[in-house]
Amino acid sequence: MEQPAPADPVWLLDGLRNGDENAFEALVSRYQQPVYNLVYRLMEDPSDACDVVQEVFLKVFRNVGTFRGSSSLKTWIYRIAVNEAHNHRRWFQRHRKREIGLEAEEEGSRCYQDVLSDPGRSPFDLAVGTETRAMVEQALTEVSEVFRPAIILRDMEDMSYEEVAEILQVSIGTVKSRILRGREALRRTLTGRLEPETSVRFKPQVVE
Repeated sequence: MEQPAPADPVWLLDGLRNGDENAFEALVSRYQQPVYNLVYRLMEDPSDACDVVQEVFLKVFRNVGTFRGSSSLKTWIYRIAVNEAHNHRRWFQRHRKREIGLEAEEEGSRCYQDVLSDPGRSPFDLAVGTETRAMVEQALTEVSEVFRPAIILRDMEDMSYEEVAEILQVSIGTVKSRILRGREALRRTLTGRLEPETSVRFKPQVVE
């Protein structure tokens, strides 16, 4: 019987469960960039994305034996990635609050931080120019973290509502609601920043 190609999920799962080094390499080769792109957009501080991605793959390697195949391998990995990004954001927010508090007490001055636009790729690459893409990426970081994962998974990763629901561990109805509200929040954020003929492209779509 001909052996499946290394990129085949069945081959990957068998190899990963058996500790096959080639399978681990194939998994990283296949999913590293997509996972990085996802984590990058979910992070409060994108510079931490590499650390989070590393932790994602460590958890994949350690827990692959518990994966039962009720969802796709990609969906399972994305669920781990979303959870890791969420956990890191929570840690960062707690740490940042303590840091700001100490600085305020010691210096007695107002604290602030520079906000840099996300230089990563956008789902609107084919529709708008580089400057507008950067603006959309920045606006996305201002969308509530409750809605942001659903928008990224659906509009940027082109995943089905069912896949998004599986990744976020919520109902399809909740997914559709978050997407609708997130798109509306994104549209409000972009209003006035984009030219009229460009901003029309970002009208919220009806989630069927």
